[in-house]
Amino acid sequence: MRQAGQVEKKTPLRRRRLLIGSVAAIVVLCLGAYGTVQLMDSRTFQLFGGLTARVETTQKVVALTFDDGPDPAGTDALLATLAREQVHGTFFLIGSALQRYPELGKKIAAAGQQIGNHTYSHERMVFRTPGYVADKITRTDALIRQTGYRGEIDFRPPNGKKLVVLPWYLAQHNRRTIMWDVEPNSYPEIDRSAAATTAYTVSHVRPGSIVILHGMYASRQPTRDALGPIIDQLRGRGYRFVTVTELLQLST
Repeated sequence: MRQAGQVEKKTPLRRRRLLIGSVAAIVVLCLGAYGTVQLMDSRTFQLFGGLTARVETTQKVVALTFDDGPDPAGTDALLATLAREQVHGTFFLIGSALQRYPELGKKIAAAGQQIGNHTYSHERMVFRTPGYVADKITRTDALIRQTGYRGEIDFRPPNGKKLVVLPWYLAQHNRRTIMWDVEPNSYPEIDRSAAATTAYTVSHVRPGSIVILHGMYASRQPTRDALGPIIDQLRGRGYRFVTVTELLQLST
């Protein structure tokens, strides 16, 4: 029995147990953090609601999607290429950009392109409150309707990030999360070259693929230059082009 004022000495066994416990706690925290990041970044899984990165189909169809904007640097060029090729794609637009350039949103709608929701401010939709998520989505929906677009408004999270609240909100409103399975702009060595962007995209597309392209901004000239060749080469391989909503209807 210790007398008052005495400090308890830790035996080697107890020190070892404390060390093992500390290491185990660190490992658990690291695994939890790793799992959170994997879930947040997953292209094919989320905790609630429907998610589509590609549609299983035997038909040679592909959906071209364009993220961000609208922006004066690239909107007209993308629309001109799509019109020349007689292709309809899906534009996932940012609400604040629509508010700044409403005439560009109207051009996209008038061209018969599908318009999707990419949130109001393009901030990552993780660790957000339900009220925050609802505000960013509903504000953008309203701005999309102001373009004259009346079709289905599909949703894509900024940077593909989602965790708990965003999928839960979308599930409550019967809306799917639209991801992708072909992403040439994600690789710097490919992104800077129109030829490399074209080659990567054409070689990775499969029946039912969803291609994500970022062609709106001034720095995205290689993507704009690649769009025509991508369409021509995929068409040469027997593919036809559909919007995301049309692609979802072909799911087998």
